[in-house]
Amino acid sequence: MLLLVEDNPSDEELTLRSLKKHNIANEVVVAHDGVEAIEFLLDASKPLPDLVLLDLKLPRLGGFEVLQRIRSEERTRLLPVVVLTSSSQDEDIVSSYRLGANSYVRKPVRFSDFSEAVRQLGVYWLLINESPDRDKR
Repeated sequence: MLLLVEDNPSDEELTLRSLKKHNIANEVVVAHDGVEAIEFLLDASKPLPDLVLLDLKLPRLGGFEVLQRIRSEERTRLLPVVVLTSSSQDEDIVSSYRLGANSYVRKPVRFSDFSEAVRQLGVYWLLINESPDRDKR
């Protein structure tokens, strides 16, 4: 399962279309703001996702705060988090890594480039990367 934290309907649709186009069949749960993301991740009755794709500019609770909260909770501390955002500001990149992001990817503007970036993220993080067993997270 993948958790997409994205408030922009167009970027949400592009991401979902790209995953489907490239046959990445993992279930995708979408949280439209930071509060929804944290509520989902901290709900012990729900399984943790294999990957979180996190936008930075979110309503109610921003991406940095979400990332900080993910890393501060025992349940989610080791969860792979990829920041997927339109920001290319150095301070956002540095802050993301300081707060524990596993990767920082700037959203390409062209759909074909965006689609390819999502494909590569899906292949690497969902198929190639070895994460700790869920029981050990």
